[in-house]
Amino acid sequence: MILLDDVTLTYPDGDSRVTAVDRVTIEGRPGIVTGITGPSGSGKSSILAIAATLVRPDSGRVLVDGTDATTLSRAEATTLRREKIGIVFQQPQLLPALTAREQVRVMAELGGRGTRARRAAVRARVDDLLDAVGLIDQAERRPAQLSGGQRQRIAIARALVHEPRVLLVDEPTSALDRQRGAAIMELLARLTRERGTATLLVTHDLVHESALDETVEVVDGTARPAGLTSRTR
Repeated sequence: MILLDDVTLTYPDGDSRVTAVDRVTIEGRPGIVTGITGPSGSGKSSILAIAATLVRPDSGRVLVDGTDATTLSRAEATTLRREKIGIVFQQPQLLPALTAREQVRVMAELGGRGTRARRAAVRARVDDLLDAVGLIDQAERRPAQLSGGQRQRIAIARALVHEPRVLLVDEPTSALDRQRGAAIMELLARLTRERGTATLLVTHDLVHESALDETVEVVDGTARPAGLTSRTR
């Protein structure tokens, strides 16, 4: 699970500070997709950066699978992020020279920590993940040979290769048409249920709201529950 507990984040602005996130509390539970919605500039991306332990809040707690990330050193936070958190960015950010299989496999090689047997076990999951996202038959293709939706599916598989407890997703449909966007959202919902991740998904597009279990609306840095979605009512 992940819990942002009364977190506040400010940025310097000349002689004063601007509040980007104002005492926000959001909980992500295993097997549940929690959508974080709101207009552009409302603070959604800042909230996701806090959840990813990429930015430390001014105050509040960030509990990731029971560990308060705000008490960790930078190195410890990096280890927590690598072992417990999967991140799907707005753009897939794939390496042009690598095949789909290699894009996912390379994540098992990063960090250089753990036993050789553990790294081998992670690599063994690559084909299972490619199959789960419907791309096992495209495993040897490079990004230029794949559609936008297929590239996003690779990014999802890559984020799940370490079996994270938490999955953070930033605007996964922003560069896709409605049909491909709907397919990506349904895929994320299915994988969340099957793999028991606590998924926080930032989106401004409520066309795909049916794929969400719960929603939190963010306005001017503050958050309020928007309730259950149509899928869980």
